[in-house]
Amino acid sequence: MNVWPNSAPQRSTSGLALAFVAIVLLGPARPAAATGNVARGQTLYKGCADCHAINENGVGPMHRGVVGRKAGSVAGYDYSPELKKSGIVWTEENLDRWLTGPQAMVPETKMFFDVPDAQDRADIIAFLKEKAR
Repeated sequence: MNVWPNSAPQRSTSGLALAFVAIVLLGPARPAAATGNVARGQTLYKGCADCHAINENGVGPMHRGVVGRKAGSVAGYDYSPELKKSGIVWTEENLDRWLTGPQAMVPETKMFFDVPDAQDRADIIAFLKEKAR
């Protein structure tokens, strides 16, 4: 704000313009991750059971201990070379990205199933984190 003797205060628009540019460049804030419901996740996990189990490999690798595990590391499962080389660790964030679109995260992976609903993903991840230790 410029203030000269005997003059009305004048507002600078440069501050507003700078704020607008910052908002445009930074983009909208990401929504906070949904909080998962373990019981609902267990129910939703039944849809994963066509390929996965908690304690044994099937069409997909077992999920016991998946949260915190390095991708492609379960003994006795034949992973795609791309997933083995990915270096991914299955954090909650990476599991969420994976369930959103596994082929987008690791092209040529064997998994093709995705979970489009954020709350469903959060519930499944909560179940895996809690019950698949």
